[in-house]
Amino acid sequence: MSSPPPFPSDDEKEIPAKEESEEPESLFAMPDPTDGGDAADEAPSKAMENVDLSAAAEPEPEPKAAAVADDDLFAEGSAPAEPAAKAPEPTSPSSTATQDDVQPAAAEAPAASAPVEASAPATAAEPDVTATPEKAAEEYDSFSMSIKVCEPEKIGDGMSAYVSYQVITQTNMPQFKTSNTTVRRRFSDFLALQSRLQEVHLKAGRIIPPAPEKSVVGMAKTKFSKEEQAKSGASQDFIERRRASLERYLNRTASHPVLRKDDIFMEFLQSQQELPKAADTSALSGAGMMRLFKGVGDAFVKMTARKTESDRWFEQRIAQYVNLEEYLKKLHTSIESLVSHRRDLCTSTASFAKSSAILGNTEEHKSLARVLAQLADLEEKIEQLHTQQVENDFMIFGEFIKDYIGLMSPLKACFAQREKSYQAWKTAELNEQKKREQESRLVAAGNTEKAEVCRKEILELQARVEKGEEEFKNISKTMRTEIERFEAQRQKDFKATILSYLEKIMRNQEQLIKYWEGFLPEAKAIA
Repeated sequence: MSSPPPFPSDDEKEIPAKEESEEPESLFAMPDPTDGGDAADEAPSKAMENVDLSAAAEPEPEPKAAAVADDDLFAEGSAPAEPAAKAPEPTSPSSTATQDDVQPAAAEAPAASAPVEASAPATAAEPDVTATPEKAAEEYDSFSMSIKVCEPEKIGDGMSAYVSYQVITQTNMPQFKTSNTTVRRRFSDFLALQSRLQEVHLKAGRIIPPAPEKSVVGMAKTKFSKEEQAKSGASQDFIERRRASLERYLNRTASHPVLRKDDIFMEFLQSQQELPKAADTSALSGAGMMRLFKGVGDAFVKMTARKTESDRWFEQRIAQYVNLEEYLKKLHTSIESLVSHRRDLCTSTASFAKSSAILGNTEEHKSLARVLAQLADLEEKIEQLHTQQVENDFMIFGEFIKDYIGLMSPLKACFAQREKSYQAWKTAELNEQKKREQESRLVAAGNTEKAEVCRKEILELQARVEKGEEEFKNISKTMRTEIERFEAQRQKDFKATILSYLEKIMRNQEQLIKYWEGFLPEAKAIA
């Protein structure tokens, strides 16, 4: 229900009615049919009697603009303002009747536009999550950085042996001394890099990419293997997988717009000096790593079980990443099973090729013997294709999914850090409230000295509350940006990996078809 029109001021009382507007009927559309029509028909006729001829010569756009302005005011639910008049208007009974008659018609405007206005806040309250990955991708700076890890080299023998890797960086960032840098780093340097970055940036809510896990079994084989054995077999496979994972780790860190400019990261890529070691690298590998992830995972599950603060956006993200981690683990298990079956297929294909060759050697029919020998050669080529596909399944897709399973732990750590910040803020608020209650009791008891001490403590607690609230808001804002950037990068990585994986599968299948098409005429030529 619209509010009654305001009482006219002294200035408004002096305004004559003859120039109230050029077209009174066009301001409020049609009169309300529920009024019976008598008053509505009488009001326009009385208004037209007072219209001056000079007003008819003026242009019409100004009254229409006034009508639009009045409609906007009505849509907001405010009282209707009187239309601006250019000539004085006396307060006559006829003008009052005209205003009262058209008031019901004007009240219809907010009823029509009310649903549109009411729906606007609901849309604004929810962040535009669907558009955020693209927005986050646009925030990247224009500088590029490419890092290559290559030339692994075993240094030393026995328990003191280790493998160092050459790290080559190409970038156009002005923070770097040169556009191309080359350093050598050992595996413990990578673990120390992650530990130092996590110590600085995790409390701010940033997602720190995890370094590859430390494999005690794989490294033991490398340490105690001889130089000839280290260049072939399982030891070489382990070193190659680690090299590839270290390269992915550095490039993922370099893709972060903040971490790539960190002094710790730039020192890692440029300094020729020995780098600071991690305080305890065992905590970042093996059983220590599993205990750390399990502790963070338990805290993450508790956050999903108990609701401490209501933020729908973060609640949706927590549920999303709980499900994402579960599905990624299931997919990785399926990939491992696929790799195992393909390896069995390789073994069976090699056995089939060998059997065909033996049969061809014992066959007396020359054309049939030739075809069997060609079939054996074909199966050997097919076995090589299957072996390549096993490598594609494992190195391209399997390791990629494993990397993203590892990225779930830094995400959990960020959510846990935000929860920790929230609890610290609310604890400070609770302590402040208790201290204020204590002050009130001391004042009521007349103990002014202790009350004064309480006031000083209240000021300290109040500053702590303000600081805690500010830290919580900052970490929430940073995490929104980090998650949006993570989602943009995740979509980009999945697209690139899936396309690369499918292209290699199609290439192998095309080659397989060519092999069989080349063999078919030979099989048909058997006499």
